Amino acid sequence: MPDEKTVSTTPETSKLPAANRTPVYFFSHGGPTFMYADRDEGGGGDLGAFKMLRQIGKEIVEKIRPKAVVVFSAHWQASPDLVEVNTAEITDLIYDFNGFPSFMYKEKYPNIGSKAVAQRVLDQLQISGIRAKGVSRGLDHGVWIGFKVAFPDFQELKVPIIQVSLFGTDNPNQHFALGKALAPLRDENILLIGSGMTVHNLREMGYYWGSVAPYAKRFDDMLARTLSSDVGRAREDAMAKLIETDDAHKSHPTKEHLLPIYIAAGAAYNEKGERLYTNQTSSIAWGEYRFGSLKSD
Repeated sequence: MPDEKTVSTTPETSKLPAANRTPVYFFSHGGPTFMYADRDEGGGGDLGAFKMLRQIGKEIVEKIRPKAVVVFSAHWQASPDLVEVNTAEITDLIYDFNGFPSFMYKEKYPNIGSKAVAQRVLDQLQISGIRAKGVSRGLDHGVWIGFKVAFPDFQELKVPIIQVSLFGTDNPNQHFALGKALAPLRDENILLIGSGMTVHNLREMGYYWGSVAPYAKRFDDMLARTLSSDVGRAREDAMAKLIETDDAHKSHPTKEHLLPIYIAAGAAYNEKGERLYTNQTSSIAWGEYRFGSLKSD
């Protein structure tokens, strides 16, 4: 059995200049009402985040033109020492939310997978010493809701979507290593996206309704400073400390919505993260990020 520690497979050994790798993104995806943030009827979520994801989607389709997308969602955790990779080519949507109007459970998002790209992911994880296995699974709402906003017409994206799980732990270094392990895919025009929320405390939304929880602002801004000011080992160490702060525990009573940004930062090991948008409201925050540069023409 391979040890869960990874060997070094970071972008610093890339054969391509940084400008020719795909950038890495982090989406704050919200809940199902986020799909309707631009509508008067049934709207919800954050309109600014909606507009930014729509802009990011246009950027990806027109400027990056990836051959595939590998995405990590807050809503799929495997086991403590194992990552799962969706190898299905035809996948259904998973409506993993409760208590919303019935029409939200009828939403569709046509998508395709790729056994070849999924196998490429599995191979790279094996090379890096990370245990992984292929499974057949649908796309959870952490993927398809954000993608419906960013790419409202799948035909615009028109590439395979391969979802990869998180580990079933809160270990930041494990998830940073997961991103580092898959960084070489960026040199093959495969786009990596993490999907979660930069602050996600649903328990206290009502308490802070109409205001902003002090810890939400502090943590969201500290996360942005850490991602944009450091790279490499310095950022990895800073992020390991950040997740243990009191503000982190208050902002993320459970850590699954934060860990995808650790994967993104690991995949962009030597490149700074740019916060393209945020809105801190009540006890949540909608940070949207790009790591690295857009490819040169």
